[in-house]
Amino acid sequence: MDELSKLDATAQAELVANGDASPLELVDAAIDRIEALNPYINAVIYKDYERAREAAQSADLPSGPFTGVPFLLKDLGANQAGLPYWSGNAALKNMGHIGTGDTELGARFRQAGLITVGKSNLPELGSVPTTQPLSCGPTNNPWDLERSPAGSSGGSGAAVASGMVPLAHANDGGGSTRLPAAWNGLVGLKTTRGTVPNPGNISRLTSELVVSRTVRDTATLFAAVRGSTGSDLFNAEPAPPTPSGPLKVAVINNGGRIEIDADCVAAVDATAAMLADLGHHVEHVDANNLIGPASRVNGELWMAALARRVAGLSEMAGRQVTADDVEPYNWTAAERGEAMLAHEWLSASERQQAWSVSVVNWMADYDLLITPTSGTPPMKTADLWPPAEQPWKISSTYALIGLFTLPFNTTGQPAISLPLHETAAGLPVGVQIAANMGHDQLLLDVSATLETAMPWADRFAPAHASLL
Repeated sequence: MDELSKLDATAQAELVANGDASPLELVDAAIDRIEALNPYINAVIYKDYERAREAAQSADLPSGPFTGVPFLLKDLGANQAGLPYWSGNAALKNMGHIGTGDTELGARFRQAGLITVGKSNLPELGSVPTTQPLSCGPTNNPWDLERSPAGSSGGSGAAVASGMVPLAHANDGGGSTRLPAAWNGLVGLKTTRGTVPNPGNISRLTSELVVSRTVRDTATLFAAVRGSTGSDLFNAEPAPPTPSGPLKVAVINNGGRIEIDADCVAAVDATAAMLADLGHHVEHVDANNLIGPASRVNGELWMAALARRVAGLSEMAGRQVTADDVEPYNWTAAERGEAMLAHEWLSASERQQAWSVSVVNWMADYDLLITPTSGTPPMKTADLWPPAEQPWKISSTYALIGLFTLPFNTTGQPAISLPLHETAAGLPVGVQIAANMGHDQLLLDVSATLETAMPWADRFAPAHASLL
């Protein structure tokens, strides 16, 4: 069990392909690890063991790049038939709400050969960068059980970092893939908008894929599931040619008007120095180009989007939800969002698009941009509960965590978080690399180079080592 937990999804799939292990053996080992670890981590909120074992023994198990590899679905976004869909909300959990069939991406995960063994924890509605919902309780970071695994894909991040499964579903509407990757020592790619299917989604912000331990796992699964459908609102252009030769790299190592942690600065500086050593042209740029005052419009529209999510709870529950059904932070934010009139929303959307155009045009002068993923290393869970009296006061802390990630959800550009640094206490610190529209492959190629130059494969979370 312990040896399998150290293998990435590619290596586990190779065991199956070579006849050295069966899908059932991989699934049973993952189940054993979840049972051993989850009482301490609380990453898995629904266990689908019986159906997973049936799938592992089925003659109809799809042949794909990850045939037989155990997998977790986040309880938001992509889903598969028969699985619950609670979105971290207590009311939906209590009524036993079930999703309706496979979503397009859920079906593509199946076709890649992945076997879903359960669902991972998340904050209610996926709205905040920490995973401590009242419905299922907080998920603990495997690197330090008193700390948060970030969010909103925090359950997936903690599950992979602790060794329960080699990769897990994640989605990203403001950093929800990249932030858990940063705080759990993992790889997390937010793809170019429109490259991964999401029919019915009208948000410019959202992308879906996974968190993993290796670049090759992320790259392989991206290749397996990419490609929008005719019913997708956003449909990416064919990928442009990948730049060759030395790259022009912009670097932001400060938070502008917001002070960020020194370890996050050090992580960026070390990465920039490595890229310079590898022969690329590195240039430090003004943080205001990305996170200046004009970017505040993104927060205004975030509240309006949250109001829509709360309204969506009523539709799923089949009744009007009240403040008793929704966590105080989300209810308060939704009330603010509801106060925005239609013409104000349109005005803010126009300002947001103008800001997005300015960022895309500015970045066109560079091949890559390097920033911290988060403004802080993993924080203690106790410090991330919203105040009971004024829950909105926690927003400044949430803003620090996701300062550098939300901009690329707005622009639609691809961005990846890599575990390239650690604090003196051994906590992971992620570095974000962003590229121009469509250049996901460039990000993956550079990430693979950095994985070799600044390796992290031999770093395992203490919970991974001590609890198995």
